[in-house]
Amino acid sequence: MEEAKGVLKHLFLAKFKDGTPPDQIDGLIKGFAKLFNLIPPVKSFHWGKDVSAENLHQGFTHVFELTFESMEGVAEYLAHPAHVEFAKVIRPNLDKFLVIDYKPTTVHL
Repeated sequence: MEEAKGVLKHLFLAKFKDGTPPDQIDGLIKGFAKLFNLIPPVKSFHWGKDVSAENLHQGFTHVFELTFESMEGVAEYLAHPAHVEFAKVIRPNLDKFLVIDYKPTTVHL
């Protein structure tokens, strides 16, 4: 197994509150995506909705994946004023959320 050098993934799983209008969710997603251009340590941003056939999502409907080069980059992102303000906007719209940071590992067979 080989750990990817200089890469750290930050996953944010979200379930928006029932009744949150789709256009409001779209606006929140666009706001989240803007952080990529505002916070230099964010190297990439991807998002998507759960489409699993297994139905094991435990209610989470959206996944957001940010890539950083280090845990220091994640810390800078979390403390950045744009992130702090965005968190104040998105959290009241969430029923629940989960955050996981990990370093990807590749298995060579």
